[in-house]
Parts: sequence; C-alpha cells; structure tokens
Amino acid sequence: MSVDDRRAERRALLLDAAYHLLGSDGYASLTVRSVFERAELNPRYFYESFDDLDELVVAVYEHVVDELAAVVMHALEGTSDDAAAQVRAVVEGIVEFVDEDRRRGRVLYVEALGNEALNKRRIEAGQAVVAFIERYAAERSDRTSGDHVGRVGAAILVGGFTELLIDWLAGSIPATRTQLVDDATELFLALGDAAAGIASRRRPATPARLSTLKRKAARGSS
Repeated sequence: MSVDDRRAERRALLLDAAYHLLGSDGYASLTVRSVFERAELNPRYFYESFDDLDELVVAVYEHVVDELAAVVMHALEGTSDDAAAQVRAVVEGIVEFVDEDRRRGRVLYVEALGNEALNKRRIEAGQAVVAFIERYAAERSDRTSGDHVGRVGAAILVGGFTELLIDWLAGSIPATRTQLVDDATELFLALGDAAAGIASRRRPATPARLSTLKRKAARGSS
C-alpha cells in the first residue's frame, strides 16, 4: 500500500470507531483515547487525520448524511413521477435506513444536540434539506419557488419527521415500520396538498386562471 492509502485506511478506522462510540454510547463516551483504542491505532495517528474531536464527529455526521442522501436519491430515481409513490418511497427508505442500524438515527438526530460544532452542522444540513424539498416540490407543481408557503411546508415536514423518528426509535410511538411509513406518507401528502391550496389561493385571479378554475369546478360537479 502507498503512504496515502495507509493514511486513508487509518482515517477510515478512526471514523468507524467514532461512529460506533457516538451511535452506541453517545458523545459522552467519545474521547481521543477511546477512539484510537477502539481503532487499535497509535495515538499519533489520530492527529494525522483530525485536529480535534469536533472535526472527527462532524466527519462522522457528514458520512452518515451522505449515505442517507444516496438512499433518498435512489428512492426518487427508482419511482414513477406520481407524488404519492415518491413520498412513500422516500419515507420508507429513510425509516429503513435508521431502523436497520439504530446508530445512524442517534448520530443524525440525537447526539448532535450535545456538541456545538455538530449541532451547527446539523442545522446547516437541515436547512439544505428544506431548500431541496421546496425546490423539488415547486418543480413538480404550478407553484413558484418564491412563494414562502413552500418553505414553511418543507420546514414543518423536515422538523416533524425528525422528531417523529426520534420518538419512534426511542419506543415512544408503538407502531410497526410499515404502520409508521403508511401514516407518515399520508400526513405528508396532506401537508403538501394544504401548502398547494394556500399557494393557489394567493395567486392573482387572471382571466386564464379563472377559466381554468371554472373548468375544474364544472368537472367536479358533473
């Protein structure tokens, strides 16, 4: 192995050790010593890859976020354009992701609150997800991304889903994985419909739009 390959391997061992400690026992169990001992490395190799624990835990968090992002994109790309099918695929993918390895949920949603650097990164990631959902929804509707109701709905969805997963993983919500996915999907779709309705009522009543609304009303009454 080259020098760079050996360094990359040691870094991966440190990340894996920190992920296990953070996801299993929490941030309180995480020290430089506990990390290099679990990784079975000489202490000097810790500082070869990371300046301090903050940099390490942020790297662990970003690794899990990248894995989750890949799950979400795979769900979207592997599903039809039907909104309900897409929402269900994404919800199901996320629930499975955190359920199959409970350490992921703890890293993503719980332990970030106990570390300033990690919490800052969590907030930034959450804001990025909100912006992504807002853009994605706007591209698939006649609502412009400039209407702030899209951002409001996306923020409620991201924040609410986070709290939902925390409670479910902790056992506070007595639902099976399938039940959780079913309920969350239906509620998220209802939230999307409500946001679209608010945005629709705010748009100017142009002649063309009035004509469209009349046609829809006529179809609904027939």
